[in-house]
This record gives sequence, structure tokens and C-alpha cells, in this order.
Amino acid sequence: MNSPKDQTLPKPRQASRSIVAVGLTSESLTRLKARGFQAERQTKGTLVSVVRLTPPRGMSLAQAQRVVRVADAGAVADLDHFYYTDEAQGCTETSCKATSLVGWSLPAAKQCGPMPTIGVIDTGIDREHEALRGQSIEIVSELHVQGTPSQRDHGTAVAALLIGRSGSSTPGLLPEARLLAVDAFYRDGGTADRTDVTTLVMALEALAERNIRVVNMSLSGPPNEVLKRAIVSAQAKGMTIVAAAGNNGAGAEPSYPAAYPGVVAVTAVDGKRDVYRRATQGEYIDLAAPGVDLWVAAPGGGGTTKSGTSYAVPFISAAAAILHASDPTRNPADLQAALESSTMDLGKPGRDKTYGYGLLQAANLCPPQVDETPVAQSVVGYDAKVP
Repeated sequence: MNSPKDQTLPKPRQASRSIVAVGLTSESLTRLKARGFQAERQTKGTLVSVVRLTPPRGMSLAQAQRVVRVADAGAVADLDHFYYTDEAQGCTETSCKATSLVGWSLPAAKQCGPMPTIGVIDTGIDREHEALRGQSIEIVSELHVQGTPSQRDHGTAVAALLIGRSGSSTPGLLPEARLLAVDAFYRDGGTADRTDVTTLVMALEALAERNIRVVNMSLSGPPNEVLKRAIVSAQAKGMTIVAAAGNNGAGAEPSYPAAYPGVVAVTAVDGKRDVYRRATQGEYIDLAAPGVDLWVAAPGGGGTTKSGTSYAVPFISAAAAILHASDPTRNPADLQAALESSTMDLGKPGRDKTYGYGLLQAANLCPPQVDETPVAQSVVGYDAKVP
């Protein structure tokens, strides 16, 4: 759990001495190195070829971006932005509502068809937690991030919300599903867990190489043209990306990658279907899901209550997985349209900047066969008490 000290420290928006570029030819990169640029890190190029560059001493980041664009007119350069998980402190109440709000009552997964592996880009995960022990979780280990390893609070909570073992204190939405998880976060300089553009692109590459179709990104940050290129490439390969709307307040700037076209942007609501008080709002919001006062898994065992748009994302990711299982031919646009049509309208009639198309309604995502009866599953009911 983040310490009080971590919560008060400022979170830097971008790296102070590096930029990122996409689309550089090898010849252009060689010329830049001759001018004193250092290439610190480079992606494989599975989606797009991204390189992190440190400009020569005395050159500003703005100057460095201009030099890159002059060196290669086909390249795009941007600041080396940071991205953070979208969580907040826990609640003080003893009762939390969740899956009843979205009608999460599904037949056995096999009735929907083969369940796709869900990709998760997050912090570390405590696979020994009682809700995750023995569950199908594969960790991408070849990604080497900088700084101190991330804490496991956020990733453990998200993983358990998705596939927590039935009968545990924090059962998940799809306990029979599989996760391919990438720990893309690190702690640097005493701030909260964060990641950066290059690492996010490498994480997306790792998932794309495994043909992952649904990706949970409970994180947010500023717009970045390099990351945008990678997102577009991932979508072209059939990847549906579900991301957090952000916790910066109603009047804040849009959060990314949620605000990119085709990314499913998820906001959070409480047990009364009111929007989370800290949720970022805007035209980009697509869907709402429970994300306030949720009982989630905590590293080392047991659970805790948490709030944030981060925790609403797994509900939509799980729904996307169900829809994909029921019809694997759906492309990301079709799948998103199916999600948007499975909602309860909240707020102003029609789509709005607070709730998007409305609150997910999951009861009919995968209709049972004529001679089969649905088996209800629930993470937290209306009257459930926090242990």
C-alpha cells in the first residue's frame, strides 16, 4: 500500500532528460548519435519502433524534439511522459456494492466459447494471495523496467477482480479465465508507482506477440504522439484496449490512453450509481462500472476497500472477454459497439461526459443455450459485508 508520504509527493509529468521517438530509420538514428544523442532503450518494433533518446548536454527537450524531426521527417518525437495507476484511498464504510449493479450473472464460460486470455498491464501481482493461488496467471518476465520494483497492491487488486478464485474472500468476475500480466511499473525517486512511454509500448508488444485480444490498462497520463502510434497499431492487430478515465476531477484534462480513439474509456460509479467524485469527465468517456468502495485483494492476504477508475476497468475488460468468446470474429470497433449497447443510461439522456453510454449491464452478454440455465456468480452483493 502506498505510504502517506508517497501520497503527498508530487508526481512528475515526464522525464527531465529524455524524449521518445517513433519511426526513426537506422540511418537517422546513427546521425543523431553522431550529434551526441544517446539511445537508452528501444522496442522490438512489433507494433511500432520506439526509441528513448537522451539529448546532448546543454540541449533542451524542445530543441531535441526539433532536431529529431529535422533528422527524419517521417519520425514523430514527444516528451517521455509518465503514467500512473488510477487508485485512491480506501473507504471507511463496512458495506460495498459491486456486481449487483451490473447484473453480473453469467453461464459457465464454456457456453460462451473459448475464453480469450486477458492481458493486464499493471504493477506486480502477489500470485500467492489466496484468491490468486492456483489461478491461471502468466507473468511476462522479459520486460526489464528501471528503478525499484513496483509495489504489488494495485496489480493484485486488478488481477483478483478479474480472475480471483471462487470461494476466496475476493472472488473474481471470471475465475476460470487466464491472465497474461505485464509488470510495466517501477518506483523511482520515492514517488508512486509509474511507467513511461517506452515501457508501455514494450508491454503492448509483448501482448501483441501472444495475440492477446483484450487488454486491461488501469492507468492514465498525458497525451503522447508516440504512445498513440503504438495504440493505433495494436488496434489494427485486433486488440481491444480498456483503460481508466482518470481520477483528476470533473474539470481536468482528458486522460490517456483512455481518450484515444477506439480505446474503451471507463469511469467509476458508487453503489447508488453516482459517479466517483474524483473521476475525470469528458467527451471521451464510454462506459461506467463499479469502482467506489470495492473490496479488493491486498498483497500478503485478505483485502481492503479501494476506490478509483482503475477498479472499474476490470468489469469492462471481463465483459469484453465474454463478448469476444461468444463471437471471436468481432473486431475492436464491433466489440466496443456491443459493450456500449449493453448499458443502463445514467445522467443526461444518451451519451454524456459523465457516464458515457451508461452503466454496464452484463446479464445478456452471453445468452445461455435454450436448454441451459445460467449459473450466477458474484464478487460483492448489495448486502455483502466487508470481512
